[in-house]
Amino acid sequence: MRVLLVEDDEPVAESLRRGLTRYGFDVDWVATGTAALQAAPADLVLLDLGLPDTDGLDVCRALRARGDVPIIVISARSDETDRVVGLEIGADDYVSKPFGVREVIARIRAVMRRVKPQDKAGLAPDRYGGRLAIDRRAARVYVDGAEVPLTPKEYELLAFLTEEPGALMTREQIMEAVWDANWFGPTKTLDVHVAALRRKFAGTVAIETVRGVGFRLVVDSGAS
Repeated sequence: MRVLLVEDDEPVAESLRRGLTRYGFDVDWVATGTAALQAAPADLVLLDLGLPDTDGLDVCRALRARGDVPIIVISARSDETDRVVGLEIGADDYVSKPFGVREVIARIRAVMRRVKPQDKAGLAPDRYGGRLAIDRRAARVYVDGAEVPLTPKEYELLAFLTEEPGALMTREQIMEAVWDANWFGPTKTLDVHVAALRRKFAGTVAIETVRGVGFRLVVDSGAS
């Protein structure tokens, strides 16, 4: 899925680009309204209102006049009037700064479900080996057909690690994705949650520790 990110604040744009890329999105970043209107068609637009060359609301209006591409406004403007106007001229959702990458991902998925309903085949749980299945729409996990109770953070951690089985995820990447980009507390909580997942999914998946770096999830060979 291709996302057009329209944001003039480079640190914000880079953080969003990294986060979206980790979740499998292709991101094109532009910093002005003019560049946004000249960019190649995208599957979804993340649009900042405070652009240096034009008001983001005008860009939103122009994009909507061209077609039905989903638009999520991202802005430091928290005024209710701006929010209402943005939605009235065609934005599909509105996210106020500051925000976490996970919130933006959730908004994207919610908007895409509304504007492009999945067919029944797309509703099937993701399978890992022959035993583990994750129903991402319902946020439920099954082993051998039986649901495994998980806390919300245990589920989010497992869901993140299984998006790229075998890939090394740094502690920083995991904390940003699961506990939010603005997490400033100790990362010991990550070790506690990894230990809990290891107990609950022993013999199904393995979460390998790469000392000093992070973790890697591997589907056990005996699970296939």
